[in-house]
Amino acid sequence: MHHLDSGPALGALSGFRREFHCCLTRRADGLFELADAVLCADGPVRTLVGLSLAPEHRRGHGGLYDAVNNGRIDTDRLRDALAGLPLPRAADGRLVLAVDVSPWLRPDGNTCPDRSFCHTYGRGRNEHRMIPGWPYSFVAALETGGTSWTALLDAVRLAPGADVAAVTVAQVRGVVERLIAAGQWRQGDPEILVVLDAGYDAPRIAHLLANLPVRVLGRMRSDRVLRRPTPPRVHNPLGGRFPKHGGEFVFGDPATWGVEHVTTRTDTRLYGTATAQAWNRLHPRLTRRNAWIDHTAPLPIIEGTVIRLTVEHLPSGGVNKPVWLWCSGVDADTAEIDRWWRMFLRRFDVEHTFRMLKQTLGWTRPRLRDPDAADRWTWLILAAHAQLRLARPLVADLRHPWERPAEPAKLTPARVRRGFRNLHTKIARPAAAPKPVRPGPGRPAGSKNRVVAQRFDVGLLLATGQAYTRPAHHKKGTKPRRTA
Repeated sequence: MHHLDSGPALGALSGFRREFHCCLTRRADGLFELADAVLCADGPVRTLVGLSLAPEHRRGHGGLYDAVNNGRIDTDRLRDALAGLPLPRAADGRLVLAVDVSPWLRPDGNTCPDRSFCHTYGRGRNEHRMIPGWPYSFVAALETGGTSWTALLDAVRLAPGADVAAVTVAQVRGVVERLIAAGQWRQGDPEILVVLDAGYDAPRIAHLLANLPVRVLGRMRSDRVLRRPTPPRVHNPLGGRFPKHGGEFVFGDPATWGVEHVTTRTDTRLYGTATAQAWNRLHPRLTRRNAWIDHTAPLPIIEGTVIRLTVEHLPSGGVNKPVWLWCSGVDADTAEIDRWWRMFLRRFDVEHTFRMLKQTLGWTRPRLRDPDAADRWTWLILAAHAQLRLARPLVADLRHPWERPAEPAKLTPARVRRGFRNLHTKIARPAAAPKPVRPGPGRPAGSKNRVVAQRFDVGLLLATGQAYTRPAHHKKGTKPRRTA
């Protein structure tokens, strides 16, 4: 251990383990020891049945599959437990939440219901593929500085045809309300920043979360068109309606930008000089279609700040394109603009977490058929990741000979997991020892399984229930779309 006084950290980890065991309402001991096997197994998790060989899993492989398929987890209580843990914060003490979707690909799972076509990137440049699987939406709290740690707070499997924006709003609302109930945010604290990528409708999400203490920061496509504030009403002798929207702000046309309200230039180690230009109080022009087709009240004007971020060079040497951001906050000063784009770049730490979940903890390794069992396994992985985060100050650096030494406070999640087995004997282990049982007779020798598993088609539906068609702006040889 790194600290002489490690009692509080040990107590926090043991307390979470006891609470996690209380969240398991059926097959509790089997599920708990399965999570311990994920944390203590040698090397990355390759197969689900291989976890039954870990010494921390005292049950057989039959009990392992029985726990995954027939167990039960009180996810609401586990969500409350995750929200009550110590969370990372930004430099100003603000909570920063990132929302992103990661798929559990099941291209050959014809007997798996509720699969959707998940957007994935191919090996080639600008190569996109739609592969069947279960998409999961995650919410994670971000840290500052260069790190691969995030604090996972929630996970929801997206059903075929789900409205991603509506699911995201409900998910973020639940997370924020739990954080407030746990005392993570109090009246007078800075607003919680919610960071989104370009696949989300940031203005709509900001409008739906307007009654919560949050600000929404999202990336926008480079072919968007926004509107300036409503001009003052001036009497027109010719009559007609007063204009509701100001002039156009076309991302791809610098002639429409005008003079920016704030400009910042920052020297960075990876990107060289980063320049952020900000324009205040811009909004999209909404129409009664798609997500707003059932909106009975007058369409709102959702004002925000647009930031155009450019860097001197990219570390990978790729194509250097500007990044367009939209934030629901207005009248921001230079320090706030600089803070926003820095926290957006920290959103990519979630990609490190997804890689950790899949490649080391084996989140997508089991070939499960039931989506409920997949949800159960996903929550076990989230609980295991939370224990790794609590064990950061408690484990020693068991590095390989070819790895560089790391400071105790900068151990990666994989290195913390490497030393978790040595910590396992010092923390609470509420699971009871297995009872001796006799195996059942099984299927008679020589007989065949005559039960034919049901096949399911992949659900390719939009939120409106209509079939998916490839958008015209995704096809080669077409002009960029013009989105108002």
